[in-house]
Amino acid sequence: MTKTTPVDWKRIEADPRFRHLNTTKLRFLWGLMAFSVAYYFMLPIGAGWFPDLFKAKVWGPVNFGLLFAWSQFVVAWGVAFFYARRANGHYDALADELRRLATDGGTP
Repeated sequence: MTKTTPVDWKRIEADPRFRHLNTTKLRFLWGLMAFSVAYYFMLPIGAGWFPDLFKAKVWGPVNFGLLFAWSQFVVAWGVAFFYARRANGHYDALADELRRLATDGGTP
């Protein structure tokens, strides 16, 4: 049976590395969210303000509006991929270091 040591959350929260991790991650996430929301609302706003552009035929029955709507799936997957790469490469390493120091009883 593995004995777990209690985590001192107040010490972790006071650590400047935790504050840096939290600040940079929140800034990054708010930026991604702002981009995602802006891109999402470009479809209804664009269709309302520029209906001729969104009705323009691109290929057969496919028009610009339909392509733009499909592009939102690509952008959503791109945002998810971008976040996963950033989290795996940067945020997870910092969180693991803080977790290790907190559970080993080291000084963070």
